[in-house]
Amino acid sequence: MRHRSAVVVSIAVIGALSISACGSRGEKKSGDGNAGATTVTIGVDAPLTGDLSALGLGIRNSVELAVKQANEKNEVPGVKFEIKALDDTAKPAPGQQNATQLVADKSVIGVVGPLNSSVAQSMQQIFNDANLVQISPANTGVALSQGEKWASGTKARPFKSYFRTATTDAVQGPFAAQFLAKDAKKTKVFLIDDQKTYGAGLAATFKGEFTKQGGAIVGEEHVNPDDRDFAAVVTKVKNSGAEAVYYGGEYPAAGPLSLQLKDAGVNIPLMGGDGIQSGDFIKLNPKSQGDYATAVGLPVEALPTAAKFIADYKTAGYKDAYETYGGYSYDSAWAIIEGVKAVVAANSGKLPDSPRAKVVEAVQKISFDGVTGKVSFDEFGDTTNKQLTVYTVKDGKWAVEKSGTFSG
Repeated sequence: MRHRSAVVVSIAVIGALSISACGSRGEKKSGDGNAGATTVTIGVDAPLTGDLSALGLGIRNSVELAVKQANEKNEVPGVKFEIKALDDTAKPAPGQQNATQLVADKSVIGVVGPLNSSVAQSMQQIFNDANLVQISPANTGVALSQGEKWASGTKARPFKSYFRTATTDAVQGPFAAQFLAKDAKKTKVFLIDDQKTYGAGLAATFKGEFTKQGGAIVGEEHVNPDDRDFAAVVTKVKNSGAEAVYYGGEYPAAGPLSLQLKDAGVNIPLMGGDGIQSGDFIKLNPKSQGDYATAVGLPVEALPTAAKFIADYKTAGYKDAYETYGGYSYDSAWAIIEGVKAVVAANSGKLPDSPRAKVVEAVQKISFDGVTGKVSFDEFGDTTNKQLTVYTVKDGKWAVEKSGTFSG
């Protein structure tokens, strides 16, 4: 979890093609567009080792697939794409170092990542100062795009280079609260978070909506994301009379927490956000039947727009699953590719000498049909796709319980 790895993938065949929907991606064009092509790099920052590597490897592989297909179908005339993937181990300090390294590489024209909102906080200023576009497929912390005062109604975008294809916790937490109150009919919830940017923010937005719905928060605890012994917390939950636990955090701690609750006879569901909606949560918790998780967007497997992505990912032979953020990572990479295409088209078919700022401007304006649906960004750099899904564990797998939009 402590070391950093880099993966550079180069696939070359460049020609010309107009903007298209993702359904036609992967179709090869005749001719050789390599001659005189300019090589640009799409950086990837994600946890490639450590507890959250299942999610991080899905992000990296999905970006790699997008790059491969962009090159195979000659998506941008005269431009060859590569990727450079760096391991942040899900921690801010390595993420900040990676951001500095990516900025220093003049071939890097955009970055996909990171997974964690706390890591993003350490990177945003560096990327913004360098006019380098950053698109996260997974960050949900609201302040990243709307500023620290967003909850009071004062929204201000801190960094124009920051975008995301995942919707925010301003939507995800309340969506979960409405589900527990209205659908699951829970009136008493014990609230736990891991004190990280993502987990604490998610728990706060959940709490606000759950109490608004008439529910009671019967206890609150903060844990360390590296904790695996939750005996003291389990005792408090057991004595609280809670009908459910809401956990703001990620699956490495959420799985053991839920298991220890069940082992102690506290047979109530644990619910969390997209940070626990991983197959590894179930591996860590063989008693996870009935637990819940929300995830941004609609289930990729049910989207007609994602059928080709799923088939292509399987054909590519990746040993790691694309996981929760695979489709959003592919779309993030493709948004950068579309931005580069627009810049090239506006510059007489050539990439400008200093293209980064122009790519930021182009990404702000892009709109296309992606793996996860319509891909476009609002004035804060947030996705315009506000749909979410509630999953529950059934027979050892995550199954769709409900999909929709938050009615705030």
